[in-house]
Amino acid sequence: MDTIVNNRKHYFSFEIFPPKQSTSFDNIKKVTDSLLDLSPDFISVTYGAGGTAKDNRTVEVCRLIAESGKSTPVAHLTCIGATKSEIDEILDKLTEIGVSDILALRGDRNPNVTHKGEFEYASDLIYYIKSKMGDKFNIMAACYPAGHNESVSQKQDIINLKRKVDAGACRLITQMFFDNEEFYRFRDLADVAGIDVPIEAGIMPITNTRQIEKVISLSGASMPARLTRLIAKYGKNDNAMFDAGISFAIQQIIELLSNDISGIHLYTMNNPEVAKSIYRMVKGLLEF
Repeated sequence: MDTIVNNRKHYFSFEIFPPKQSTSFDNIKKVTDSLLDLSPDFISVTYGAGGTAKDNRTVEVCRLIAESGKSTPVAHLTCIGATKSEIDEILDKLTEIGVSDILALRGDRNPNVTHKGEFEYASDLIYYIKSKMGDKFNIMAACYPAGHNESVSQKQDIINLKRKVDAGACRLITQMFFDNEEFYRFRDLADVAGIDVPIEAGIMPITNTRQIEKVISLSGASMPARLTRLIAKYGKNDNAMFDAGISFAIQQIIELLSNDISGIHLYTMNNPEVAKSIYRMVKGLLEF
């Protein structure tokens, strides 16, 4: 059951990441306050590595969003290497602070670590939460327009995605992509496979060249020629690259919205100025 509703035709949401245990909480509070002023439908908070239910800062940031009353917090929850009791502990903590929305993820494998948890895939986590908690949690899942980088084929990736939906995922958020045609092809394949839940497009503005190598390695996304040209021309000037990256993301979002997608999920990299610059240019389009 999808519990997130809005008054717009298209959803608009943000992703942020929590501070490390060793750093101050003040900065993330400023980031969160700035984003809440934009009235997003939800804000997802990535999973803090190494945290337990008692000290995980994902939970702490979600509490901050929930207490504001201005948006819905969505807690990322990864399962690789986790036991059922550890997952139960996190779920209990989220329930305690009134958070009922989760983005269920497998998490990245570490080739140097032997994972001894009780979950192999995100679909296992979704099935476990649903079988144990019923509709107590609204569960979202990730999807990959270019195919997951560990999948043998996009067809197999779509089959795996259908397992997530069948297990109980009621909304999907894509990995970042830069070529809208890639997204449309993926959406058509999902439709043919009977995946009928909302799919939000994950957009990552490239505002500096330091992001590029990491983004490509994490997402496997292809760089269209138009973006490559922007990077080649403006990449050595931080101000110019910021403006060019924001402009590219805005054009990408406008084109997506004109094709009646479910919504936009903006990877903010904890930079409220990125979110504000983009939201100001597209907010009117979210109503149509």
